[in-house]
Amino acid sequence: MSKIGFDNDKYLRLQSQKILERIAYFGGKLYLEFGGKLFDDYHASRVLPGFKPDSKVKMLLELKEQAEIVIAINADDIEKNKLRGDLGITYDLDVLRLIDAFRDIGLYVGSIVITHYRSQATADLFQKRLENLGIKVFRHYPIQNYPSNIPLIVSDDGYGKNDYIETTRSLIIITAPGPASGKMATCLSQLYHEYKRGVKAGYAKFETFPIWNLPLKHPVNLAYEAATTDLNDVNMIDPFHLEAYGETAVNYNRDIEIFPVLNDIFHKIAGQSPYKSPTDMGVNMVGYCITDDGIVCEASKQEIIRRYFNTQCLLRQGLSERAEVYRLELLLKQLEITTSNRPVVEAAIARAQQTDGPAVAMQLNDGRIVTGKTTSLLGASAALLLNALKELGGIHHDIHLISPIVIEPIQVLKTKHMGNRNPRLHTDEILIALSICAATNPTAALAMQQ
Repeated sequence: MSKIGFDNDKYLRLQSQKILERIAYFGGKLYLEFGGKLFDDYHASRVLPGFKPDSKVKMLLELKEQAEIVIAINADDIEKNKLRGDLGITYDLDVLRLIDAFRDIGLYVGSIVITHYRSQATADLFQKRLENLGIKVFRHYPIQNYPSNIPLIVSDDGYGKNDYIETTRSLIIITAPGPASGKMATCLSQLYHEYKRGVKAGYAKFETFPIWNLPLKHPVNLAYEAATTDLNDVNMIDPFHLEAYGETAVNYNRDIEIFPVLNDIFHKIAGQSPYKSPTDMGVNMVGYCITDDGIVCEASKQEIIRRYFNTQCLLRQGLSERAEVYRLELLLKQLEITTSNRPVVEAAIARAQQTDGPAVAMQLNDGRIVTGKTTSLLGASAALLLNALKELGGIHHDIHLISPIVIEPIQVLKTKHMGNRNPRLHTDEILIALSICAATNPTAALAMQQ
């Protein structure tokens, strides 16, 4: 469970070096479209054991003297109160969160760009809020028949209508709270304005997945497909790269489909294109830092099974489509695995059948499996958490860490005074109760240490 298959230190070194090389290639200024999550990239840490969730941020900190961050947000997403599924907050609130998060670690946030701006009232209010906080805001506008009408796009009535984002550093990171925020269009619009001003600048793309120098059907790349079933992303062999270099490289459908258009835009802006393939545009060095292919393959298979169950849950909640489940089932078949390949699955099912109620199972780092059942006092996850702490602390399972006389008043407070229907304690509530008991109970204190 705790085996490492990825060299994180090597990744930080190679990745920052690659970006510096690309800045130099373009003469000193690079617009880097940053895909995926900058903070808390738990998908990468799950499929590449050894990859730290904050690796991308640490890599940027290596370049912080050169780096400036511009956050793009689509005005339509502000209007629709679009939510980030993982955090449960709206995109506009996430922009504020990102600004604080970047500043807290010493990264410079230069400005915000509101894309697809059409005088939406909510976008105007958001801009006013940002400006009251002292944050510079720029607007980019829709372009008719984008991205096919290239003569209009690369003109004063296309990119030329957009605000020119004032930047002061050599590496401009374009990031966003989620997909379809207009990151690529922001980069290309800036290139148009830079070239009109006689400034040499370039564009590159940072995406962790798919990993271009792994095989198309490698489990790590299939795990990326599993993570993007809602976007209909499909990994493909990059035909432009194969034709240009005679080498097989993996990319995904959207980048491959848009490349001819991008190539034409580069020609219109700069007179030539710096790239022969969509893979050329990337700067990703992750594939060079895998140290044990077997470990990352197994971790990726586990991730696909995890995604399958997670999507089943979302489907029950009305937050996913049946087609997404079907796509995940196809990935399981491609890898010739089933849900039984995840050891906790059968353990949880067996416990649920034994207790005739919801149950949970967890695998500890040393391979031991711990389960939890639903009781009148605790939800299954809370029970599991206590059982895991007992297992780690060598505490006998018959010992009560928290007395029922401590739990019952909390239940009364929840149901009679706070409007809760479910009296059972959840994981956060059980940890608070455990921390109170730890003040006077040495065994509870031992559990808390775990």
